[in-house]
Amino acid sequence: MNAATAPQEALQGYYALHSRIYDATRWSFLFGRDAVIHRAAGFIRPKRILEVGCGTGRNLNVLRATFPDAEITGIDLSADMLGIAKQRTKGVQLVQRAYDAPAGGFDLILCSYALTMFNPGWERAIEVAEADLNPGGIIAVVDFSHTSTPWFARWMEKNHVRMQGHLWPHLRQRFISLSDTRYPAYVHLWHYGIYIGRKRD
Repeated sequence: MNAATAPQEALQGYYALHSRIYDATRWSFLFGRDAVIHRAAGFIRPKRILEVGCGTGRNLNVLRATFPDAEITGIDLSADMLGIAKQRTKGVQLVQRAYDAPAGGFDLILCSYALTMFNPGWERAIEVAEADLNPGGIIAVVDFSHTSTPWFARWMEKNHVRMQGHLWPHLRQRFISLSDTRYPAYVHLWHYGIYIGRKRD
């Protein structure tokens, strides 16, 4: 392990442990996952969709139900998470790699609770998403935003999540904002956000 690969290897180790309990435990705080997909559907009927950090494939199934005629690809760094996704999804392509280089040609890119875990790498992932989108394409992001509770911020850092509200200004700079909202969770213990943006010309 070196300085460049250490964050990726740490995440792979984390999800090797958490992949089997991920869906059973994350429902209680990964809010807005269905809402972001349904909101995106109000702006585009995509032919090609990419989910960045697709994990166990939960969102891929919602994407398939929402956009039954689309070609859907899920990308994730964790082989353990993708192993579960392969069992739970049909008619989607699954790719194991870091999201650090564009493949191109997508109409909709979904990032669901992924970008706040790319530390470092979240800025690069947004740049790659911009390059990956076709003209008029849409990026849809749901993710943790911020907390004013120090102990909770420290606990989330132990789970590889950065909660400093850093995603939204960068997204607004890169894309034409169509929807950009923060929501409180558990009586304002933290906030999460939903962002829909269109690729600039």
